[in-house]
Amino acid sequence: MFEIKNLIFIPLFVFSIGLFLFSCNRLLKILKIGQKEDRFDNVFARVKNVIVIAFGQSKLFREPFAGVLHFLIFWGFLLFIFSVIEAIIQGFYSPFNLSFLGPLFSAITIVQDVFGVLVILAIIFSLQRRFVNKVPRLQVEKGGMVDAAFILLLIMMIVISMFGQNVAHIAKNNFVLLPYEVRPLTASLTTLFSSLDANSAAVWFEIFWWIHILFVLGFMNYLPYSKHLHVLTSVPNVYFAKLDEEKNKLKPINLEDENLEFFGADDVTKFSWKQLLDGYSCTECGRCTSVCPAANSGKTLSPRKIIVDIRRRTEEIGNLKLKNVTEHELFNKTLVHDYISDKELWQCTTCNACVQECPVMIEHVDSIVDMRRHLVLSESNFPPELNNVFKSLETNYTPWAFNKADRAEWAGGLEIKTMAEDNNTDYLFWVGCAGSFDNRYKKVSRSFAQIMKKGGVNFRILGTEEKCNGDTARRLGNEYLAQQLVKENIETLNQYNVKKIVTACPHCYHSLKNEFKQFGGNYDVIHHTEMINNLLQDGKIKLESSEKNNKVTFHDSCYLGRYNNIYDAPRNSLSQIDGLELVEMERNKSKGFCCGAGGGRMFLEDVEGERINEVRTKEALNTNANTIASACPFCMTMMTDGVKAHNKSENVEVKDIAEIILENIKQ
Repeated sequence: MFEIKNLIFIPLFVFSIGLFLFSCNRLLKILKIGQKEDRFDNVFARVKNVIVIAFGQSKLFREPFAGVLHFLIFWGFLLFIFSVIEAIIQGFYSPFNLSFLGPLFSAITIVQDVFGVLVILAIIFSLQRRFVNKVPRLQVEKGGMVDAAFILLLIMMIVISMFGQNVAHIAKNNFVLLPYEVRPLTASLTTLFSSLDANSAAVWFEIFWWIHILFVLGFMNYLPYSKHLHVLTSVPNVYFAKLDEEKNKLKPINLEDENLEFFGADDVTKFSWKQLLDGYSCTECGRCTSVCPAANSGKTLSPRKIIVDIRRRTEEIGNLKLKNVTEHELFNKTLVHDYISDKELWQCTTCNACVQECPVMIEHVDSIVDMRRHLVLSESNFPPELNNVFKSLETNYTPWAFNKADRAEWAGGLEIKTMAEDNNTDYLFWVGCAGSFDNRYKKVSRSFAQIMKKGGVNFRILGTEEKCNGDTARRLGNEYLAQQLVKENIETLNQYNVKKIVTACPHCYHSLKNEFKQFGGNYDVIHHTEMINNLLQDGKIKLESSEKNNKVTFHDSCYLGRYNNIYDAPRNSLSQIDGLELVEMERNKSKGFCCGAGGGRMFLEDVEGERINEVRTKEALNTNANTIASACPFCMTMMTDGVKAHNKSENVEVKDIAEIILENIKQ
């Protein structure tokens, strides 16, 4: 027979669930204002990501202490679902409890006791970090701080009311636990009710039950309108994130589509639904901005702000469209210019640190490049320095104003054949623009070529037939020019039936290995640090002891490391030189700091804050190394300039791995 409690609860519960479903449906409708995108393939791999990243919280543990706190709150809240289910069913039938589950009930009750305490402690530490210690990345606008505190306190009240409910239940049962009930902490708290009779304890049980259930239903319906919506959207966002085979690749524009209506995105309706979901999944934790080289050097760009701006604009436009409003002053604005400035977009180095650190798999770089595409292809609006870059790429097939006929001059005297002369080879050495034209990096090309010769590698070059791989144009938003270069290179490579490629440029490596596939170019590509390491491992080249007693620090290229997970090969090669001491910078490997040249920034000036390359060089100099080793032409240029800026040129050299290895090869 229904009690008054049930008669009140049932309509309240139905209303709450209805309101929650309405809010979720509203969110789905808003996401539909974005463009279609297929993220429904490979279910197994996507579920695996959810298990490892969403439920395993793997990315959060990149900051161990914060990771533990979030893990406890996340899993504690998940495990409390049994308590919530029990309380909800009691709203329909008061005598209900889960003791019929037997030994499983024992596990549930123990977990509730243990995780209840851990969650409360985690919330206290989280509030302390945000409001007492004031961890910089957690400091957001006032509304966000209030929202964060409100959510944390809501969770705490749900846990405290759960304890109160369980203590009162034991007290009203004459201080006897249910069969299979194991609550050591809760049982010890029953002394608080020792002076109460069963009826009084029953009243307290009802009070705590209502507090618990009201906070649960309130929390559920507050989430869709809170920045903590990520509690609901983070798991789907991880599920729909790029898989390994697509990770770190830019999505191409189908320029052959006759119905193509726009290039890139100037507003949220031109983003994909997944990019809009990224906005709703942002926790505003600030991990992305805390590692951003632009933000770290005093520039305007904040990856967090970019994603938050996308969410805010999505809400504005989405709400208007849901109401079928066709004319409004908000339609006179656009995300680009009115919310996100051009300056912010051009400050991005596409280093991918933000994507690497994001615990919910937000793809910041894709959205930034899409907005750059709009600026370049639709508005012809880009920094004036890029005029010469684009013009040189179009006419000379290199971002610098060099004569394309001089592309193979670096190889003078080395007796290296071109593919046109003889294409019977194991490897094509893709030299790249810097390796072909930059006076400093031409020395690297020669060093690596000599290593290959000493190691017995059969290789050729394209010579004047090689063109820029298109990475610079693509990251700068000039997709049309990038695709033109890619397709022309693929035609040349396929003409010679090229299968294996080695290159000393991480940007060339990433494009040739990963993004050329988008246009039909499938090649087995390795980086020169990998080949050098292989030659050493196979004994095809041998090293002698270094007489210089060098102390070397290695700078990780973003496009070699974060983009392609190559960290060990260059270090393994250096570690084989007796007398050479390898020391690490404070930020290294997957947490390495960008040199500042990626994303086309090589050709743009730093006009705000510190120069990124000087910030990174300072880290290298702090190791007291006398040599900074690199494996990228852009990194070499930026680190060399950084050493000069710090007036350390007489004491510190910047060398490529190939140069260091060649110096130490046994003759």
